[in-house]
Amino acid sequence: MDYSTTLSQLFNIKEEYAQNIITLLDEGNTIPFIARYRKEMHGSMDDQLIRQFSEKLDYLRGLDKRREEIRELINAQEKLTEEISLSLDKASTLSELEDIYRPFKPKRKTRASIAKQRGLEPLALEILKQENGFDPEKYAEQFVDEEKEVPTSQDALNGAMDIIAEQLSDDAEIRKELRVIFRRNASLKSLASDEDKESVYTNYYDYSEPVKKIAGHRILAVNRGEKEGFLKVSLVLDSEQPLDVIFRSVDNGTNSSCSDILRAAGEDAYTRLIFPSIEREIRSELTDTACENAMKVFATNLKQLLMQPPVKNKTVLGLDPGYRTGCKVAVVDGTGKVLDTAVIYPTHSEAKIAQSKKKLLELIKKHNVDIISIGNGTASKETEMFAADAIKEADHTVYYMVVSEAGASVYSASKLAATELPELDLTLRSAVSIARRLQDPLAELVKIEPKAIGVGQYQHDMPQKRLEETLDGVVEDCVNSVGADLNTASPALLLRVSGLNSTVCKNIVAYREENGAFNSRAELKKVPKLGPKAFEQCAGFLRVPESRNPLDNTGVHPESYSTAKELLKTVGYSDAEIKSAKFGDISSRVIKFGTKALAEKLGMGLPTLLDIVNELAKPGRDPRDEMPKPMLRSDVLDINDLKEGMELTGTVRNVIDFGAFIDIGVHQDGLVHISQICDKYLKHPSEVLKVGDIVKVKILSVDVKKNRISLTMKNI
Repeated sequence: MDYSTTLSQLFNIKEEYAQNIITLLDEGNTIPFIARYRKEMHGSMDDQLIRQFSEKLDYLRGLDKRREEIRELINAQEKLTEEISLSLDKASTLSELEDIYRPFKPKRKTRASIAKQRGLEPLALEILKQENGFDPEKYAEQFVDEEKEVPTSQDALNGAMDIIAEQLSDDAEIRKELRVIFRRNASLKSLASDEDKESVYTNYYDYSEPVKKIAGHRILAVNRGEKEGFLKVSLVLDSEQPLDVIFRSVDNGTNSSCSDILRAAGEDAYTRLIFPSIEREIRSELTDTACENAMKVFATNLKQLLMQPPVKNKTVLGLDPGYRTGCKVAVVDGTGKVLDTAVIYPTHSEAKIAQSKKKLLELIKKHNVDIISIGNGTASKETEMFAADAIKEADHTVYYMVVSEAGASVYSASKLAATELPELDLTLRSAVSIARRLQDPLAELVKIEPKAIGVGQYQHDMPQKRLEETLDGVVEDCVNSVGADLNTASPALLLRVSGLNSTVCKNIVAYREENGAFNSRAELKKVPKLGPKAFEQCAGFLRVPESRNPLDNTGVHPESYSTAKELLKTVGYSDAEIKSAKFGDISSRVIKFGTKALAEKLGMGLPTLLDIVNELAKPGRDPRDEMPKPMLRSDVLDINDLKEGMELTGTVRNVIDFGAFIDIGVHQDGLVHISQICDKYLKHPSEVLKVGDIVKVKILSVDVKKNRISLTMKNI
């Protein structure tokens, strides 16, 4: 297969770009490096698109590998013909390849294989010929043989029909045509396995929807209901059209006696062999598509969460709520360093609550706390109410914010947490994590397995390996788009940097501890096992604010340093100005000179030139600073305070197929259904909303018993 031609058509890019990406990937370049530093070679495709390109390339290579395996397997049976070989070459999907291989695939004992052992294949072949004047019943008498367990001519005909049925079932063209019919006309139907049994799946106790229309989240819900034993699920399709396809393929109408037998064999092939097989296939297809879409939503939400703007240079007090064991407290400074820890009991007796308030206010005053970060788990609402009441008595203004604590307990029990915070009990480590994830969500959340962060739907139903690959790709892209401070980044953060592995990350940290802070990017070359290729891949994504070379604190790659300096001189910066590293007016100077003319003069591509100019204009730029700032609160609401029609401001916490969950300052997030987001038609809520957005909502209804809040964003 010509991969560059196929992929250029699939991704609507120049064939030259497709070939360049294939070459870059095969040379061991990482996707972040290709996306950021080889833009001229692929037309400035973003990292997500290049990742999809890479996945499709792997699929096509796997397809070719399987194609050749099947060719060899058929050839080994001495049954490979030019026609079969051509069909294999034309097949564009794995299912098409497997259909071609199906008749040659070694089978377990089947009704057809038993009939062949009994010598009935010649009878089946004669029936399939449908010659004029041929009498199948009379001919079948020749195959009666007690020793072969064929006592009557009817038994011989039945055996021949089994052979014909299997042959029809193995016909690649029939299957191809029937798949189209199934996708176009079949419906997915679910029924209750026990109607008297209450469950969250009651909406699916008598449910049917066309396969071509059913939404992904409903497929996943039905699958889970079936797995848990609440639902019976099947595909429903009128058999008339599929049977017509089968009859047309086998019955030429020249012999009515043969036609009757062939039609009976066709019906048996469909009901016993083809329908169950294609039903499994179509349901598997639906599930795969639903999972892929769910993973895309998860990936989008995760990216938006990781790219939340950091709350920089603020002292944060983290609260990890709890009932019996109390609320764990950790105070961290603007760099995330732990200043103090404690345990308070704001949900116990009045005396304990008073003691807890006193302790909290002492910590706020002692460390000049700016913000309280509260985990949203067990006892979160009570802790939030306690904190909101306490900060009214603080000697300076203090805000609070409820953050997701998903994965905090996983982190606190990890080896990484034990290494970072060896002196702290694991329960206090989670309070530190809750504080730090408000300060810098990306730096803290990279320490946690992405799927444990909890911004998806049905994540436990996803193929876990594929989910991990997808989410790992998102984390990698986020870390590399922001960059990492070489002198402060944790091993977990460094591990996500392009080109670095766990051994090299440990060596970087060990080098820091032994030799002090890095003074330049070039010093990275002294780190054991960090060779030229790794340096090329990682250097541009690592920042060294302490370096004498201002370019070391930008996204300019070391390979472009000489060009960047030439650029500065060309647009009129003096040596003294270059040394000062203040290039605020560089964009206007470049425009004045002429961007294209400058690119030609410097011998570089326009995308690389513009990237260098943007980096020089804002050294140390953090792209997250351009995102909406997190909403900090100083008051608290209870679900009982909510009234229909009340307007509130909230933060988008999760975006799913059927809507979005909004934190409006009560313990339970409210749901804005997709139909209540705006007046225009939306295919998916992510077209309008993303995690972290600050939005205005109106209360539609409140169900206190079920803890459900319905919201709308319309007419506000």
